[in-house]
Amino acid sequence: MKKIILVTGGARSGKSTIAEKILTETENSMLYLATSVPFDDEMKDRIKKHQERRDQRWETVEIFEKFAELENNPSFLKAKAILLDCVTVMLSNWFFYHNMSDETHLASYDQLEGMILQDIDNLMSLCNKKEKKLVIVTNELGMGIVPLDKTSRMYRDIAGRINQHIAKKADCVILAVSGIPVTIKG
Repeated sequence: MKKIILVTGGARSGKSTIAEKILTETENSMLYLATSVPFDDEMKDRIKKHQERRDQRWETVEIFEKFAELENNPSFLKAKAILLDCVTVMLSNWFFYHNMSDETHLASYDQLEGMILQDIDNLMSLCNKKEKKLVIVTNELGMGIVPLDKTSRMYRDIAGRINQHIAKKADCVILAVSGIPVTIKG
């Protein structure tokens, strides 16, 4: 059984559906770590569609940081498998809550990236320690044009490095292409 699986791909490529299917085909007790914050109607609609896809086997915890705190969470402890959906939405929240902008110094971006990597490592270590399968969903952002503004470039660059970090540690990496899973590692 694979312990850490990364599912990556472009926007609306079917990543979340593929990730959910990986778990629902083999597990009965699953925890969905939802990283999105419903700031507007569009995000509320996306969240609703994701929720409607999941059946009663899923519990949900809304969290995008401080993953180490899950160690004492009853839903986490009960679940056999964990789905983190998704890294790039999580990164957006970190950027928002830490007021990252074009005026932010590069050292602050580096510090934020280090904090996020540590948090992701905490989650992977905790799942390993508790013997839980972990599926992580993320967007592949590096295939487009270079963004004009600094904040967008830093977002893309940090997302890319976080994805590489997770992929290196993952047992399996799947690329979602038009709803089709393509295994690229494992």
